[in-house]
Amino acid sequence: MSGVVRTLSRCLLPAEATREPGASKQGSRERDAVQEREARRRSREIDAMLARERRAVRRLVKILLLGAGESGKSTFLKQMRIINGQEFDKKALLDFRDIIYENILKGMRVLVDARDKLGITWQSCENEKQGMLVMSWEGRVGTTGVEPSEFQLYVMALSALWMDAGIQEAYTRRSEFQLSYIPSKQDILFARKATKGIVEHDFVIKKIPFKMVDVGGQRSQRQKWFQCFDGITSILFMVSSSEYDQVLMEDRRTNRLVESMNIFETIVNNKLFLNVSIILFLNKTDLLVEKIRIVDIRKNFPEFRGDPRLLDDVQEFLVQSFSRKRRNRGKPLFHHFTTAVDTENIRFVFHAVKDTILQENLKDIMLQ
Repeated sequence: MSGVVRTLSRCLLPAEATREPGASKQGSRERDAVQEREARRRSREIDAMLARERRAVRRLVKILLLGAGESGKSTFLKQMRIINGQEFDKKALLDFRDIIYENILKGMRVLVDARDKLGITWQSCENEKQGMLVMSWEGRVGTTGVEPSEFQLYVMALSALWMDAGIQEAYTRRSEFQLSYIPSKQDILFARKATKGIVEHDFVIKKIPFKMVDVGGQRSQRQKWFQCFDGITSILFMVSSSEYDQVLMEDRRTNRLVESMNIFETIVNNKLFLNVSIILFLNKTDLLVEKIRIVDIRKNFPEFRGDPRLLDDVQEFLVQSFSRKRRNRGKPLFHHFTTAVDTENIRFVFHAVKDTILQENLKDIMLQ
């Protein structure tokens, strides 16, 4: 009877409880071994993935574009797209068209306002009304660009104002006033839109990945620079070399070139960039050539000792002015004179810059 009870009890127990103690331990060890093998396999996969990421990061050439507002950083970034064969899609072209329309209206507003402040008389009394019409345009809050239908309302006024003897700087190409107008690559390079936030552009040269990062240069945007400092290979510091007689948009008092020098001094002496190559781009050479003919640099920089109408003397003064901001004179400061709207100039300069960056910062990379 007791045997029957034991048999019945075993039948009513869960399956694992009916196993012999030795068999239960053996199954547990097998499960543990399987789980351990799976954990090791997952660990190897994660290690391999991390190793691939580390190699990719080491190979990545991260270039940060820094400089004051309107120094040409965004134009340089657009040149990188053009040079590397990355076309602008239809939406981008239409966006740039609207930005160009906005640039023209803003430019004419500045000229009309300046004419009034300088006391220049209108060539035609009728143009005063046209000027009032343009000054009534304020743009839409929270949006950028002007659509063709809105721009068309100001075409006649802009055309008349441009023909006026006191206004010479807005209406440059009549074709831009057609509703079917699509900007060319050159038009896109001249389009001005303040960078807000962070804009990145990725491209590959000889199997080496490059990431170029553009951050807004206006004072309100500079707090975002620190978000981009991690993993930097090189800094391209852009300076508008022709603005030695101009003041900032932000405060209308600070000299633009002095502002650029102050920013450069902060960057070049930052301990974070001890092992980062810094390349100085003295940009807008085309405008500098025109500027020195009419504005004596000594009015704003009396310490200048060369010929104020000689380009080489002015450029040498600019290079030395920035170079003196460095505390570590042993570290080389590379510099180039550029015209960001000139594709061939930027193509040539970036070829040299690329070689400098790779030689200075990527000597341990095996180029394939």
